[in-house]
Amino acid sequence: QVQLMESGGGLVQPGGSLTLSCAASGAFSIGAMGWYRQAPGKERELVAVVHRLSSTNYAESVKGRFTISRDNAENTAYLQMNSLKAEDTAVYYCYANGVLEGRRPFAEWGQGTQVTVSA
Repeated sequence: QVQLMESGGGLVQPGGSLTLSCAASGAFSIGAMGWYRQAPGKERELVAVVHRLSSTNYAESVKGRFTISRDNAENTAYLQMNSLKAEDTAVYYCYANGVLEGRRPFAEWGQGTQVTVSA
């Protein structure tokens, strides 16, 4: 069973920075890792995704401010968030897909970490 352990959320002032981490365990091979977020009253939306060979995709709203990266040796993804805005406030969820032993596919979510941007 794959588990995703998130860390790094918290309270930050507008214009500040935070780094989220997501460590995956239990997978044979991980394909994409990414971050989604869900603000109160809104649907969950993609923030950024990094594929196994490190190609990336970002939501338009975070381009130029957020950077996603991964360490394949450690099965860990990072989301560096700079120039944070109040509208970035949300619960951030890590996502990963890939295959388990025996080539069974998986897709898992982390438990979520709160990011609050407020003065």
